[in-house]
Formats: sequence, structure tokens, C-alpha cells
Amino acid sequence: MGKLLLDTINSPADIKSLSVRQLESLAEEIREYLIQILAKTGGHLGPNLGVVELTLAMHYVFDTPSDKFVFDVSHQTYVHKLLTGRRQQLSTMRQPGGLNGFMLRTESEHDCYGAGHAGTALSAALGMAVARDLVGGRNHVLAVAGDAAFTNGISFEALNNIAQRTKRMIVVLNDNEWSIDRNVGAIASYLHKIVTNEHYSNLHDTATRLVERLGGKAARHVVRKAEEAAKGMLWPSMLFEEFGLTYYGPVDGHNIGLLIETFQFLKSQDRPVLLHAITQKGRGFQPALEKQKKFHGLGPYDPHTGETKPAAQKTYSEIFAETLVKLADKNPKLVAITAAMPNGTGLDLFRPHHPQKYFDVGIAEEHGVIFAAGLATMGFKPFCAIYSTFLQRAFDPVMHDVCLQNLPVVFCMDRAGLSGDDGPTHHGLFDIGYLRGLPNIIQMAPKDEDELADMLYTAMLHPGPSAIRYPRGAGPGVKIKSYPVPLPIGRAEVVSDGDEIAVFGLGTLFPMARELALRLQGDGYSTALINARFIKPLDRDLLAGYAERVSAIVTFEDHVLMAGFGSAVLEALSEMRLETPVVRIGWPDRFIEHGKVDALRAKYGVSVEAALEKLAPYLERLPRKRLLAR
Repeated sequence: MGKLLLDTINSPADIKSLSVRQLESLAEEIREYLIQILAKTGGHLGPNLGVVELTLAMHYVFDTPSDKFVFDVSHQTYVHKLLTGRRQQLSTMRQPGGLNGFMLRTESEHDCYGAGHAGTALSAALGMAVARDLVGGRNHVLAVAGDAAFTNGISFEALNNIAQRTKRMIVVLNDNEWSIDRNVGAIASYLHKIVTNEHYSNLHDTATRLVERLGGKAARHVVRKAEEAAKGMLWPSMLFEEFGLTYYGPVDGHNIGLLIETFQFLKSQDRPVLLHAITQKGRGFQPALEKQKKFHGLGPYDPHTGETKPAAQKTYSEIFAETLVKLADKNPKLVAITAAMPNGTGLDLFRPHHPQKYFDVGIAEEHGVIFAAGLATMGFKPFCAIYSTFLQRAFDPVMHDVCLQNLPVVFCMDRAGLSGDDGPTHHGLFDIGYLRGLPNIIQMAPKDEDELADMLYTAMLHPGPSAIRYPRGAGPGVKIKSYPVPLPIGRAEVVSDGDEIAVFGLGTLFPMARELALRLQGDGYSTALINARFIKPLDRDLLAGYAERVSAIVTFEDHVLMAGFGSAVLEALSEMRLETPVVRIGWPDRFIEHGKVDALRAKYGVSVEAALEKLAPYLERLPRKRLLAR
């Protein structure tokens, strides 16, 4: 077997001397390499298989790091990483100490902008283009955004400014009809009209033939002809032209020759342009084509069949969806809302049971929250299922539209706490802090799956706003009641009583709190174990009762310590003029890197051992009535 082309690629310069035929061969080698490597580590396979030719063409025509590539979300940058000197490290993707699954400025000079959320590329690229213009630079700035990013309001805020602020910027619309689930809404429908239009189909075939025969000016001629054929009849060209961007396309995003010719033409333009490229998510791997949602991002899989190991038990997301189905069966006013994450939040399991009560608003968290507020004013009970890290984007509507008006919207915050392999853009470590200061809202965190069901029911009955935080993945596997029961709002659960140390466990870290309590009890310390359940309102009466009789209080939370649950305990004690020491276990005031959850907890002191170490000075002051004969 001859040497692979891929083995010769160590930087973008190495592809610039290759022929189109060689680039096509390289594209297939890259696909096979990604399939084999990611089978071991997991990752965003489908999106990266879809942008191989597009990324190759960009690096063939442009020169990073001088030229800037800004990828929206940036989960589709594995090919970019591979071409920019990180091929040997690709096997470390999302592993401890390895490559990040998204763009990271500290990882490479070729990563000009970090991202993990949608809708940021156009604004960031415009900022770079304007900065270049201010200093008289001539480098190029490209923003690569999927069609789903154009359901995000930030993208349109940027479009409103681009033509007024710069003469030179290239927007690449990577259209594959999918974000994680199939894209929804008017924008997706209109883009679909383009690619299914017979004029486009004919022009696509003509483009391929002309590039093969003529090269050079063919791409410029054909893509502009496609735009002219669409003008006045198809929405995207009109829309982008009205924003001041000259629209080119659609073009086949897997035709390297056509892409190279087109980029070489666009490179010469002194006006902002948009290239509409049609790509196929999961291209080259049949399982990824057949199961688009699954292969958007997944763990290890069989590289031949695409099969993954079946989950041992149901996830919190699945329990959430199943409970919501039960509640909706009896409550005609209950509705469920997702921001383009039906699969991730579990609402794809709710949708078949109550299709009329299910709403996907696209990647538009702000709109989703305000939409929920509007529903709530009309007597409906909206459940907004949005990841903790994505609800940050809608903080103002949560405050201004929901909490200020005291509307009964429920925020179901999946992926609260550490999100492991995805890294700092996806860790849900800040939601307690950004919600706790808002009047009217109640905050809950379940210790297990059954308690999640009870909290959903409690939130449904509550007349004001509420938020429930729960983690990624499976819980402890407890049996769930046939139908949930309401919890007394603001009341913690005393699991075991004691009068020397009080251990409060919140949500995901309750098992860690229980382990500490058992170890202390085993050493003869009278230890209370409390399932906090409510962050707001805090169970102040119970807290005061323990603070008046124990030597120290310990709090566990899967959240940053600053402004978190432990901080709420300290504030309450201060207001009640109680000076009981509090040992807080949680995450430090920094962004946590990607890695395995257990290893990161050990590294940052989110552990029983760390709690014992911090607790030691207070234990030493207690009377020596311990079981010393061990």
C-alpha cells in the first residue's frame, strides 16, 4: 500500500501544490481517518464529515493565521485542526490534556476565535474585519456559519451591520439542513426551496461540467447565474442582498474544484459577499447519514457499523421527557419548548405523544423564553428545556419578561454541572449564580430521577417562575413512582439527624455528601445529612436549627462556589447573625477545561477527601468520644 497523502500534510502549505484530483483523494483519506479516530474518542463526527472539501478549499485559497477563519459553534473544525499541524494530536480529541472539541485560541495560532455556542461567527468576523480596515490591513476574514446559525438573532444583528462597516468580508453559509435535529422555521423552509428548485439543479450540473472543461472563470459565471435565476423568486438572494451582501450560490460544497475557483473569485471582491454552499452532514459514512441526530456528537462507536454501547439506564433527560408526557396527559395547558435541542433535552420523546404541545424555536433561546412568557400570559404552563450553558444567552428575557412579570414559566436546565468532554463552553457551572439574584423565581436540584419527577410536578403547580437544574447522563438509578407528588417549596429533606456536623448535598453531589456523612458517622461523629433540594427559597429554619447546634456545616454543589448554593448558606447565616463555620465544596473561580469528570473533580478539590481536609480543624475541637480502636 502506497504512502497516504494525509501523511504528508503537516500545515496548510502542504496542500497548496496538490491537484484537484489529489485533493479529492485527500478528502476521502481525511474522512476515513476521522471515522477511525473518533470511533475511539467520540466527538462531532457528522458535522466534520460534511465540511471536508469546504475546509480543504478554504485552506487551499487562503493563508491562516494571517487570514482569519471564524467558525460558528466551531464543533465542525476537526478538519481545520488536522490541516493546521494537529494531525498527530487528533487521537487526543476531547481527552484529558488533549485537543478541545471546539476552536480554542490558546491551542493554535490558526484558531483565531474560540466558540461553543451558535450565532457568534458573523459578529466576531465583522469585528476582525473592521479592526483590519482600521489599520490598513489586506488579509481576508471568513465567517463559516451553518444554516441553523441563521435562526439565531445574533446572526441577523450582525447582518444588519456588515455592509455598513466593511467592504471586504466573506460569509460562508454551510447549508446541510441540520443543526442537531432537522432545522425548523421559515429560514430552513426558504433555504430548502433553493436547493429543490429545478433552476438550481440545472445550474448545479452546468457548473460541474464547466469547471471540469474550462476552469478559471467558470465558477464566477455559474454561481452568479444561479443567483440571477433565483432573484425575485427565491428568498435568500433577496434577503442577503437587502442586507448589502452580494449572494453567490448555491454551490456544491463537496466539489473541490468549484469551491477553489469560487473562493479565488470571492477573494478578489471589494464588497461583503455570501457564498451559499450545500453540504451533506455525515458524508462518507452510511450510519452517520442514516442517523443524523445520533452522529452529530456521540461517544465511542464501532467504525464499521456505527453502533454504540447501549446505555445501562435512562438518563435524566429521558426521565424529564417521560414525566412531562405524564403531566401533559392530564394538563391541557402544559406545553414544551426547545431551542433546536429536542434530542439533547429528551423532548424528541415528548413530541410523538403531544405534537400540538411541542415547539422547537430553532437556535433562539431569547425568543424561546419570551415566547414562553407570552404563552404564560394566556394561561398556559410552558416548560422551557434549555441547557444550563445555553440559558445564559437568554438571561435578560428570564429577568425582564418572566421574573419581573412573575409568569409561571419552568426552566428545565439540562447539563447543569460539569459536562466533561465538551469543556468550558458547555459546563453548566454558573446557573445558580445567574438566577439566584432574580426575585420571584424558585430554584431546585434533584438528588435522583424520582425527585426530578416530583420537582417537575411541583413546578407545574407553582404559580410563578421556577428552574430545575439536573445533570447530563444517568442518575443513581432509583425506582420512579407511577405518578409524581408535589414537594413543599423551600423545604429540605433530612436524611439522617446529628448534632455535631451538618452535611448539605445539592443535586448531583448528594451522593458525595452522603459518603462524607457515612465516613464521619463511622468515625463516631454525630453527623446530619440533608438533601437541600431547594436553592431558592432556602430552608432557613432548618439551616438555623442546625447552625445553632453543630460545630460546622458542609455544603456540596456541582457549581462554582462564587454566588452558588454555599454562598446562599453563608448569606443566610450572616443575616441570621449565626457564626457557624461553613466548609464549601464546589468549583473554583475559573473556567474548567475538558476532561473526565472524576479526574477533574479530584484535581479541583470537588471530593470527599477535600471536604475532610477542610473540615479537620473543626473536628479537632469536638470532644474525644470517637471510636479510636480501629
